[in-house]
Amino acid sequence: MSEMKEMIFEVVEKMFKNHVEKETVDLLEDGKWVSDVWGILQDNEMLNVAVAEQYGGAGGDLDDLFSLYKLVGKYAVPVPFVEHTLANVILEKVGLTPSTNKITVLIDEMQTLTLQADSVSGELYNVPWARHVQELVTLAKNGQGLHIVKLSFARTSSITPQSNLAAEPRDKVVFEQVQVLEQAVIDVQQLTQILKLLTAATVATMAGAIDKAYELTIRYSKEREQFGRPIHRFQLVQQHIAVLAGEAVLTDASVDNMITALAEGREQNEVAFARLRIDESSKIVATSAHQVHAAIGVTHEHSLHQYTRRLWAWRDEGYTSLYWKKQMAQTLLQSDMDLWTLMTQPKQMYETQIGGI
Repeated sequence: MSEMKEMIFEVVEKMFKNHVEKETVDLLEDGKWVSDVWGILQDNEMLNVAVAEQYGGAGGDLDDLFSLYKLVGKYAVPVPFVEHTLANVILEKVGLTPSTNKITVLIDEMQTLTLQADSVSGELYNVPWARHVQELVTLAKNGQGLHIVKLSFARTSSITPQSNLAAEPRDKVVFEQVQVLEQAVIDVQQLTQILKLLTAATVATMAGAIDKAYELTIRYSKEREQFGRPIHRFQLVQQHIAVLAGEAVLTDASVDNMITALAEGREQNEVAFARLRIDESSKIVATSAHQVHAAIGVTHEHSLHQYTRRLWAWRDEGYTSLYWKKQMAQTLLQSDMDLWTLMTQPKQMYETQIGGI
């Protein structure tokens, strides 16, 4: 990480540490908009960190952005920072103008609006933060194929508030002949790259939540005493802590490798591998963390559930490990090489022969 990136990282972490407490995250349970946190990010120009300089942004790269996503997961930040910044990245990548309004994104091949001329109709489910933002980036389809469209929620027919397991807004939105603000036709390759960005964002935030679950468990095991000594001295607890430490290191390594590959434009299957790794890690980490915390970990008063619930929710959202397993299997089945050679040959030869998904 460069000196400039370290500085940005430290500044944002200090913001979250000072302004995102358990009570702040709990506001989501009541469906409230946490304006203070959003305002701090906006005032410090962090919402434009990956927007090109020609549009008034900082011109940061994916390395900058995904490093901040890990912090969002680590502090369970209750605002759509990930969705807003990622929506603008996608708009730029397809040649459209980034938004200055609060914006979210939903890219799901199973949910596409019907595009007729310059208006769209249809229903979308699990739209992140729809009730709290002004615009949406999503998919629409007509006779020419798939389009990335930017829409205004001010012109929607209805928004029905719904939430995921972590109480984050995942709303139902109905569009009836809603005027499109901007649109761009995309091909299969562009769609695949967008899906990888979306998946990578989820992976990065999950990595942050895993780090925090591990941190909370270490702290609790030192504070909680049983039979006259801290519970971290008991062998069974040490076993859980060792498992957590291993999963945290594996997750960080796979995520850092994924982020570097994306930032350098050489990504092949790193996103798929990271998604598979973190889905497995999330199950193991949640289990061991709750085992160590015991009953206190499932109470509302303790903050552990704010991270394990997010891990469970994010694991099932978007393009999951099941999707990427199928994509990788299809790539392997279409190869002329035998499976044993593919599994045992050096990574460089694999990428030359097979390429990415």
